[in-house]
Amino acid sequence: MRNIEDLYRIQEGIASKALVADTLRLDELRLIAGADQAFLYPSKARDSVEAEKILSALVVLEYPTMRLVEHSYAVMPVDFPYVPGLLSFREAPVIINAYQTLNHTPDLLLIDGCGINHPRFAGLATSVGVALDIPTIGVAKNILCGMGKVPNGEGEACIITYRDRAVGYYLKSKKGCKPIIIAPGHKISLQTSLKLIQTCIRGHKLPEPLRLAHLYAHKIKNMLV
Repeated sequence: MRNIEDLYRIQEGIASKALVADTLRLDELRLIAGADQAFLYPSKARDSVEAEKILSALVVLEYPTMRLVEHSYAVMPVDFPYVPGLLSFREAPVIINAYQTLNHTPDLLLIDGCGINHPRFAGLATSVGVALDIPTIGVAKNILCGMGKVPNGEGEACIITYRDRAVGYYLKSKKGCKPIIIAPGHKISLQTSLKLIQTCIRGHKLPEPLRLAHLYAHKIKNMLV
């Protein structure tokens, strides 16, 4: 692994290129994709980084119908350890690989991970968005940094701030479930990120593109292991 300070500088450079503003109007959105990752461990080698592989599964859906248009996946060796705050170095390459195999170019990509709600404002969704120069939103199940009121009522959203900057929202997407964390990655605003994810909730905790990507990831994983 490279010197951690060098990696931090790379992330700071990514953050400086991230555009937290709308480059796409909702009425222009036609195709929306979701990306979810899973890990493959060969038997008797679960602790071996060299033997471990990462799978990224992508689904492309029509918006707003959520009809499946296409799916794809990529598998790559894991060549970076798990380090909180440096997830993009571990997972971004395989997401980019899977994205580049798509036959349809989505207008927006949702990623299971952080966006600008990150210690250096360069989470996985931001890193992928800047690398591909596409609009991205990060949707996470756990908060990495920042503070905000945790909502209790279904449909309620509360702002998350970090270092005096608004970086995302808690959203209580389903009764009886913990809130999800929504943050812009690249080429989309904070407010539009929330609004768009709200339109993608279809009775489940996760927005539909990520829910279906999660199911597809595990289907492929079960085929490969």
